[in-house]
Amino acid sequence: MGKIVKIEPLHQETVVNTNEDLLSILLKNDLKVLQECGARGMCSTCHVYIKEGEESLSPLNRREKRSLEVITTCRTNSRLACQARVLGDGVVVEIPAGMYLSAIDNVEDLIGRRAQEDILHPISGSVLVEAGKLITRSMITQLKETQGKVEEYLAKSQEV
Repeated sequence: MGKIVKIEPLHQETVVNTNEDLLSILLKNDLKVLQECGARGMCSTCHVYIKEGEESLSPLNRREKRSLEVITTCRTNSRLACQARVLGDGVVVEIPAGMYLSAIDNVEDLIGRRAQEDILHPISGSVLVEAGKLITRSMITQLKETQGKVEEYLAKSQEV
């Protein structure tokens, strides 16, 4: 028998198989969730909040705990969707607001525009540019440097 998972703030309900991870559920619902680290639990791009049913998910593993410690928007109900597997009913997932830097095709295109939503760091989830702020050339330079550091970090983590 399938388990029901609710996705907020979209008010979507999905029936899933036992032991299916939350990331695959979000992707099945056409949500453009990034997998910057390849779903290995090493970045924040699939960070979600569990509003209800935390006891119906697999327990946190060591890697997920370490990654969550780095995420600046982490709460006691935070999980990485790629690591959390559905074991029971009643799970309600909330997707944090914001857009990850790695989702932007060409950061240079943003110069002179206002950020539509917070632009977030792919590893820490910290806000790099606040929603509504005018994006300047110096911000773009900083964003590009951050992208390079993230790529370097993830490349090194794949070697391990």
